[in-house]
Amino acid sequence: MNAPSAPARYHAEHAWLGGETPVRDVLIEVAGGVIVEVRPGAPAGNATRLPGLTIPGLANAHSHAFHRALRGRVQGDVVGARLRHKADPAGVGTFWTWREGMYALADRLDPDSYFRLARAVYGEMVLAGITAVGEFHYLHHAPGGARYADPNAMGHALIAAAAEAGIRITLLDTLYLTSTVDGQPLRGAQLRFGDGDADGWAARASGLRRAPHARRGAALHSVRAVPAEQIGVLVAAAEGLPLHLHLSEQRAENEDCRARYGRSPAAVLHAHDALGPGTTAVHATHLSEVDLALLGDTGTGACLCPTTERDLADGIGPARALADAGSPLCLGSDSHAVVDLFEEARAVELDERLRTERRGHFSPGELLAAATSAGHRSIGWPDAGALAPGHRADLVSVALDSVRTAGTEPLAGAVLAATAADVTHVVVDGRVVVREGRHVTLDVARELRESIGAVTG
Repeated sequence: MNAPSAPARYHAEHAWLGGETPVRDVLIEVAGGVIVEVRPGAPAGNATRLPGLTIPGLANAHSHAFHRALRGRVQGDVVGARLRHKADPAGVGTFWTWREGMYALADRLDPDSYFRLARAVYGEMVLAGITAVGEFHYLHHAPGGARYADPNAMGHALIAAAAEAGIRITLLDTLYLTSTVDGQPLRGAQLRFGDGDADGWAARASGLRRAPHARRGAALHSVRAVPAEQIGVLVAAAEGLPLHLHLSEQRAENEDCRARYGRSPAAVLHAHDALGPGTTAVHATHLSEVDLALLGDTGTGACLCPTTERDLADGIGPARALADAGSPLCLGSDSHAVVDLFEEARAVELDERLRTERRGHFSPGELLAAATSAGHRSIGWPDAGALAPGHRADLVSVALDSVRTAGTEPLAGAVLAATAADVTHVVVDGRVVVREGRHVTLDVARELRESIGAVTG
């Protein structure tokens, strides 16, 4: 992925240049991996034809790559558990029961198996039109917490996997110190996550190697995993980096935080200067009016992950209220129940309809902006996410003649009807990575099957 791309010319049948109305017959010229000219209403000439709707690359702002190995497995376990425990269904099928399966998987990964799994997952993302990913990375060490000879071996595996899959990555290296809000120590698989304290995290994370397709970010796992007195240390160490954090994903987290600190997670973070325009709060599901104001007034972004939030029974977050308060919205696939940012985008609108019993909270253009430009800004790639001169040449073409999109208006059809299966061509930094719906270097389905089989038995 590091070789410079050759100059190229593309001609889009329709292109989304922002707003609510796509433009026809758009000539896009690329040089050095950057868009140098965008000309609507131009003849195709000898340019490569891009049928359907061409949009900027999508940004997956919240990923836990290894969770992909749980798809279609833990859901079945929940069903089986409910059948086995009809007399006591309480406690079966919650976020907390899912988490135990996640921990068991985490304890089976090493740098080699994680590289292969992540390469397949990132390949799946590129097939879905995702050109950059924010990887919320806390699986740092060997089982039991022992350090690898390279303390960042797992992070370097993710960076290498992204390069081979053809996707840019922001490694959101995560501070994770305690197992509960009241400071209980890490145990079991969690021992792999910890660095002792925020200074230990900073010392390790500063050793991450640089790469042209990779940027470094920081993450505070949650108030459950980071004591309040460590938050300010992390914020200072992460100055200038994108900062992401899980916020109020579960009601139990809010209750435990109030019991420990007498205030909400958002208030604790605000008191330690962790909120602001460089911060993205992931989930932000269970917020009070005061919490909404804290996020909005500080310009803190919100990353919504609707397919995971419904898969884990987290709840429906206040998307419209967050946007109205001043929090930019972006999207993530999180645990990868599906990898489909079109589904994440429309779920933001559809979940609001379920909650309010009203339609029309977000326009297609707003939803697509959350999936493109806002997501790229959140993970530190502000020069991506738009089909405009000076921006990275990330082009994603969506078929408008599939059984899902035939007969639709181009923008509404892509956002409200298309799926990842409708992505036909993907260009990342000027390089073709997906052609006619197939990854140009990876057999992604085979890689997923084999890499998941290797870590699940």
